[in-house]
Amino acid sequence: MTPNPAPKSLIEITEAHLNTGLRGVPVGTCRTSFVTPEGGVHYVGYPIDELAELDPEDVVFLLHYKHLPSPDEASSFRKDLAARATLPPHVANVLQAMPKKGHPMDWLAVGLQTLGSANRTEDWREDALNMTACMPELMALIFRIREERFEGMPESRPKLGLVANFVHMLDLPGADKWALTKVLRVFLVLHMDHGGGNLSTFTGKAIASSHSDIYASMVGAMNALFGPLHGRANQSCLDFVRRIGTDDSDAVEKFVRAELAAKRPIFGFGHAVLRTEDPRAAIQFALGEKICPNDSNFKIIRTLREVVPRVLGEIPKISNPNANVDIASGTLLNHVGLVDSEYYTTFFGWARTAGIGAQIVDERTIMRGGRGVPLYRPKYIAEEQQEQHIE
Repeated sequence: MTPNPAPKSLIEITEAHLNTGLRGVPVGTCRTSFVTPEGGVHYVGYPIDELAELDPEDVVFLLHYKHLPSPDEASSFRKDLAARATLPPHVANVLQAMPKKGHPMDWLAVGLQTLGSANRTEDWREDALNMTACMPELMALIFRIREERFEGMPESRPKLGLVANFVHMLDLPGADKWALTKVLRVFLVLHMDHGGGNLSTFTGKAIASSHSDIYASMVGAMNALFGPLHGRANQSCLDFVRRIGTDDSDAVEKFVRAELAAKRPIFGFGHAVLRTEDPRAAIQFALGEKICPNDSNFKIIRTLREVVPRVLGEIPKISNPNANVDIASGTLLNHVGLVDSEYYTTFFGWARTAGIGAQIVDERTIMRGGRGVPLYRPKYIAEEQQEQHIE
């Protein structure tokens, strides 16, 4: 009998890895997406720029079933999602009791937990797809209740599709619904997944490893996403653009250098893996050139795209001075009528529930021959403490 080959060594763990947030330490595999330094994020092997114009439903299908749907599969999947899109009435009751001053991400977490209290089936994929189907109405409720527009909210019409149904229920006064739908469709596709090790995804999978349900796992993931070092960066980026207030190249460069001198972050640039401009940024810039080339904020980010890489490139420790996905997303959302930047992370959360949900399904039902990944339990080493006793 031929002995099994020795497992391949992936990394040598040293003391230098301690207290570094597991950066670069392999802990598992991912079947939904990966990121390369030159090509950016790929979903099931497809580069993101080949998927950006697809409907979100088709990309959700891809993440779950690992192939793009045929026309028949696409039609059947849309019908299936529409049949699942029944939000229990008590979700609105709970949200109506929330303090209006709370951040929208607080509302998203509470809404998901409340949804799970009635909708959980204990089947990982069923729960993941039910959650995806209910997200448009949950998002619309968060907006309309916080804005005191709950009365008269249009009834959900799931057959419209995920984004079109949300736009229908939101019924944003004065909005160009075509442009709003277009921007949100692209936004959702670009933000759905990003490998297995980003904080929100890792958090959701770690919670699920305890065999908690997918709703509780997703609430933990959304709370991780809420942090300013993670998903809330898209909100911070538009606030940063508004502070600049001009698209004059010299003035923008002066502003950026002053921010760096004050040791403040330059939002919308840099990436932990990429070493070129994020393809998701390029996709959004191309969309902006079509729908809002003369928008004042868009002209500012166009100038930032030219100025910042040159300025950051002067700093040796910065490995990637180029634009990332956050640079344009807030500007596009603002242009189509979503002017309150506090909501932007909820759109990121909406998108990421699909990718995190698919990854949780994989880890719980596919990995290790269907046994699933065991309970996450990294080892911590005692520091600055020794055994002692009460005298």
